[in-house]
Amino acid sequence: MTRINSNVSSLIAQVNLSRSNADLDTRLERLSTGLQINRGADNPAGLIISERLRSEIRGTEQGILNAERASSVISTTEASLNEVSDLLNSIKALIVESNNTGALSIEEREANQLQVDSAIDAITRIANTASFGGLKLLNGELEYITSGIDDSNIIQTQINSVFFGNRDNVPVDVEVIGSAQQAGVYLQGTSATLGGGADGDLPTSTVSLRIAGPDGVEELTFVSGQSLDDVVNAVNLYTAATGVVASRASAGDISSGIIFRSSDYGSEAFVSVEAIAGGPNFNFGRIPGDNPPPLVWATAEAANRDAGKDVDVIINGAVARGRGLEVDLRSPLLDMSMLLDETFATTVSGTPESFHVIGGGSKFQLGPQVNVQQQVDVGIQSMHAARLGGSYVDTPTGKVLQFLTSLKTGNANNLVTGDLENASEILESAIDDVTLTRGRLGAFERNVLQPNVRSLQTALQSLTSSESVIRDADFAKETSALTRAQILSQSGTTILATANANAQNVLQLLG
Repeated sequence: MTRINSNVSSLIAQVNLSRSNADLDTRLERLSTGLQINRGADNPAGLIISERLRSEIRGTEQGILNAERASSVISTTEASLNEVSDLLNSIKALIVESNNTGALSIEEREANQLQVDSAIDAITRIANTASFGGLKLLNGELEYITSGIDDSNIIQTQINSVFFGNRDNVPVDVEVIGSAQQAGVYLQGTSATLGGGADGDLPTSTVSLRIAGPDGVEELTFVSGQSLDDVVNAVNLYTAATGVVASRASAGDISSGIIFRSSDYGSEAFVSVEAIAGGPNFNFGRIPGDNPPPLVWATAEAANRDAGKDVDVIINGAVARGRGLEVDLRSPLLDMSMLLDETFATTVSGTPESFHVIGGGSKFQLGPQVNVQQQVDVGIQSMHAARLGGSYVDTPTGKVLQFLTSLKTGNANNLVTGDLENASEILESAIDDVTLTRGRLGAFERNVLQPNVRSLQTALQSLTSSESVIRDADFAKETSALTRAQILSQSGTTILATANANAQNVLQLLG
């Protein structure tokens, strides 16, 4: 049948031509943009997945940049700390030289003191000026802030890292579960002088004692008739050389005799007392703990020698490492060091000392997601001379916490009139402070930042590959489809023209 009102063939050709042209447009769009998903209608599910991947890719890229910037911060800090370290080493040489008073005039020592003053001022200046992009690095701005520390129990605190999580402060509970102890040896006697007489008393003949401690060994000789106080005084004259302190045993303790103790606490401290000449009737006892009477007498266990004991501490439920009166805790939640007061460290009361870390430190965002699992907090202590080298040193008024500034002119440990032994101890502590900070930051860069960058780079590669599979156009496939769409479009146009011309054939029937 031949109709002219409805050209069905033309309609069919139009529909197919429209489809071919739409397909052609799609191929041209994909080839021009390089993407196979240009709008949600192209692949709704693929669009959702690829956009999530894109977001993760951007976060991962920024995480890599953050870690690299953190490495730059560490490198800048390291350079400043290296200068501080060089200055401290120069001060070390000046202290050693100034202690050579037999060959150094007062003028030369004063000249050395001027150099020490200048070096200490330079250390403070570096601490005040070291910065990265306006961020102060060594002036204490990146230290953790604490609240509620009782400095009569906890003399010094250094917090290296704290995991805050979603908290705005972190409580810290410090409980002594095992007291720190000095090494202790008891020399028994019932007479006030070396001329005792009864069996078990101090001997009546001349006696030589070899006294050894962590700092060295000395041999002292005493004659019959010298008092026990003479022995105590003689031993204490050599405390700096031996690390051993002697005292009379009071009537409330062991009736008489002498107690030899290490001047320091901890397992590294020891006391050894031997009668190397005379004294066949000496009785030695090792003093466990802090209170006599001794429980271990001279046997095959050699009770004339004893070692101290480190303090045992629990911090927030975790066992910390003790070293004398010092405590270190290394955990993912809390990394810190403390110096405990002697009374607090030797008393097991069951009552913890509590304080809070309320802020501070420096936060590094190292992952693509802003959450606590992908953040690292690090504290950098102040390198001011007034905060550097804190040491609990002996002074005429007792043990006092002193810092590097005490080495300056007019202060207690200056090179001209001050205590050079304390000066040396404080300087060694300052060198340790700087060295440990450099080592800790170096470990953070090597073990955290660098592996983090490598890990994120691998993740970025995988994420980009996955996103490319979903989003990017396959040019080989699209060019092939383009050729097909072009042919169909051209043939569709030809067929539509033919369909339109067929209706004209009806005119021949009217002819």
